[in-house]
Amino acid sequence: MSSQTSRYSHLIKSKALEYGFMGAGIAKAEYMEEEARRLEAWLKAGYLGQMAYMGNHFELRTDPTRLVPGAKSVISLMYNYYPGDMDQALEDGGHYKISRYAYGEDYHKVIRKKLKALVRDLQEEIGDFSARVFVDSGPVLERDWARRSGLGWMGKNTLAIHPRVGSYFFLAEIILDVELEYDTPIRDHCGTCTRCIEACPTSAIAPEGYLLDGSKCISYLTIELKEAIPEVFKDKMEGWIFGCDICQEVCPWNRFSAPHKEPAFIMKEELKQMKDRDWEELTEEIFDQLFDKSAVKRAGYGGLKRNIGFVSLSRQDT
Repeated sequence: MSSQTSRYSHLIKSKALEYGFMGAGIAKAEYMEEEARRLEAWLKAGYLGQMAYMGNHFELRTDPTRLVPGAKSVISLMYNYYPGDMDQALEDGGHYKISRYAYGEDYHKVIRKKLKALVRDLQEEIGDFSARVFVDSGPVLERDWARRSGLGWMGKNTLAIHPRVGSYFFLAEIILDVELEYDTPIRDHCGTCTRCIEACPTSAIAPEGYLLDGSKCISYLTIELKEAIPEVFKDKMEGWIFGCDICQEVCPWNRFSAPHKEPAFIMKEELKQMKDRDWEELTEEIFDQLFDKSAVKRAGYGGLKRNIGFVSLSRQDT
């Protein structure tokens, strides 16, 4: 690698930190042969449930040069969302729980804004280049790029895990036509641990790990599924009405999680005050106030009410 390539790579990583990212890694933009085989098998097994979009644009998902013509590098970035002391806020209010990533404003918008500003900054330093930014958007295999760029390994729960910060972070990517210095993957540190597999109430994680049946995952059931939640899951929701963090809560690596410093991710005071009855009597007006800039809007008012009703009935029957 040339000294310029090395300089650009160091610049990108230092600038990423300035914008609040926990870290950045860089991988060569190329066809993902192994990941393509694994994705194809996952799709054929029907693990996508109703997430038909996962089967769309297969060629784009597995080849970044189709997303950015002439692409040479994929920059993966981590952005912390662990709430720290705020963590008990919803539990203190009752039994209904939403995933930690949705405590504040919609991460897509918050992080995309930072990515675009970061790219503009880099173009001023490096010169003009072609790039596209992604944050859980578009046909990008985020966890695979994070692994390829050395930002962690894919855990048995199928989430990206970093040995120094755990897994409570968003992933984002910049695909660009600039040759850079590439990082190397780190080894898997899950070892013989099976806590996530044993803790998953719906058995969504395969017995050997590293494979998720999306159609059984509580996050899928409460967010992506548009029909009634199947009765087979009646006693298995454990209070989750939007998303689920169980496989992260039990992961030993998350003992290294530190509170985020992003004002946009701080939970609203009104949300902290929600009690069981407040959730059960939630009106559309209150929903709009609580979640006006939140990722919870993906489920919609009707979807969240469905989830609350399902969890409520489950609790009454036990």
